Amino acid sequence: MIGERPGAKASLWSVVSGWRWMHAGALCALCADEAPLPGGLCRGCRDDLPRAGHGCRLCALPLVGADVCGRCQRRPPPFRRVLAPFVYEPPVDALIHGAKYHQRLGDARSLGVLLAEYVAAVGGELPPLIVPVPLHRQRLRERGYNQALEIARPLARSLGLRLDPGCCIRTRPTSPQAGLGGRARRRNIAGAFTVVRVPQAAHVAIVDDVMTTGGTVAEMAAALTGSGIGRVDVWVCARASLPR
Repeated sequence: MIGERPGAKASLWSVVSGWRWMHAGALCALCADEAPLPGGLCRGCRDDLPRAGHGCRLCALPLVGADVCGRCQRRPPPFRRVLAPFVYEPPVDALIHGAKYHQRLGDARSLGVLLAEYVAAVGGELPPLIVPVPLHRQRLRERGYNQALEIARPLARSLGLRLDPGCCIRTRPTSPQAGLGGRARRRNIAGAFTVVRVPQAAHVAIVDDVMTTGGTVAEMAAALTGSGIGRVDVWVCARASLPR
């Protein structure tokens, strides 16, 4: 477990300095060229990342002008807000794909520290606990690791938060969400999560790699709030556009 600092406000300096040793002398995760800055990327590649702009204050869906998207107005989500530093476009999609499907755990670490930098920059009160989206045991055996957990490890370390990967489990295998439409995604993930140990925190953040419809994190957030958690936030590396 990572030491808890309730209500801590992380500084960008603490995030950066805590990661210098990890990437000293390494090559950029995207261009394999010059030694990277914290986060495992060189300055040029960091500057090229597709950063998120204005979005829905609840689900972070990119918006023009409005404060809350139509979906969240019609059906408010079971989480309080989503923090997503990037949109799901090149080259962020390559980092996520490498971490998820090609065992490039260095890419997961890069995503974790970049997410930590963003959370620290946004500011506000931090939850004392973060919970990565779990894989079903069958998928975990196939893949050998959970990319959400690998992203959450450096994130928790950088921000000084506790990490609890075992309080919520995926109780049934689900089809991959990629390639499914919005309704199919919701049907696919419905009822897939169970809280087996109530987290000792009134406020937690769910951590995942990418959010599209939000069905996965909404189901997990509903399970957590149903167990008595007062507030659930969602932290993802990238926000994708909604499928039809």
